[in-house]
Amino acid sequence: MITAEGLTKRYGAKTAVDGLDFTVRPGRVTGFLGPNGAGKSTTMRMIVGLDRATEGRVAVNGKPYAQHRAPLHEVGALLDAKAVHTGRTAENHLRAMAATHGIGERRVREVIELTGLESVARKRVGGFSLGMGQRLGIAAAMLGDPATLILDEPVNGLDPEGVLWVRQFVRHLASEGRTIFLSSHLMSEMALTADHLIVLGKGRIITDAPVADVIAGETRSRVRVRTPRASELADLLAGPDVSVMRSEAGVLEVTGIEASGIGDLAAEHAVPIHELTPQSASLEEAYMALTADAVEYRTEAVR
Repeated sequence: MITAEGLTKRYGAKTAVDGLDFTVRPGRVTGFLGPNGAGKSTTMRMIVGLDRATEGRVAVNGKPYAQHRAPLHEVGALLDAKAVHTGRTAENHLRAMAATHGIGERRVREVIELTGLESVARKRVGGFSLGMGQRLGIAAAMLGDPATLILDEPVNGLDPEGVLWVRQFVRHLASEGRTIFLSSHLMSEMALTADHLIVLGKGRIITDAPVADVIAGETRSRVRVRTPRASELADLLAGPDVSVMRSEAGVLEVTGIEASGIGDLAAEHAVPIHELTPQSASLEEAYMALTADAVEYRTEAVR
């Protein structure tokens, strides 16, 4: 379990993390989301003692990270896959880490096999692809068989097979009762992986809730409508609480009214309907709505 109380980090006049209170509980995958600059990486670094909090406290399994006598057995972390001596082999890197905690060769071999590194275990890390570097980082995080796992962008650079493996892996670990704290910018993957979400914006918590509640609370139902008289139907549907967008010729994307209401209105005015399909709300839409006022670094929309 990870618990934060009033967790704050300032760099001079800049407040990167501002009074966070949250609990990451065992037995579920907790996703950690937020725009660039929201304070996610700083928060993760404070959890494992790489940055010192200006105010507040954070504990892992009841203690600050630095107070654990054997921290690799308590929490495994992947914060920067490139933070490895490039002249070492993957195997030697893991052996060096294992030696700090008296972890034997058998466990080193186990995490190499677990993460699919057998074919490159004796190759120098400097020649690794981004994906292989990520796998090595996960192997290092699992070395002490910890109860808590913190992973910052673990699927970055992985191919589809690797992404699927990470998803299944962390969900399996959560099913064993471990605490999983996972950040990612891939909303579609987070929707499939996480049970619970903590979303930051400008250093503060925007929401702390189950994934389903986040999606339901920030999105409205949308209906895809295909009709040869799209303009006429759009005029009929117009209203203060209804939004109608034309995604392609003859197709409307309608929010604010249920499919049955659209069908009834079309029938009343003899407008033929060729498709009437309710669309599932997405985590990406909910996330964009939640963080709309918290994005510090914006890009211009493509026209």
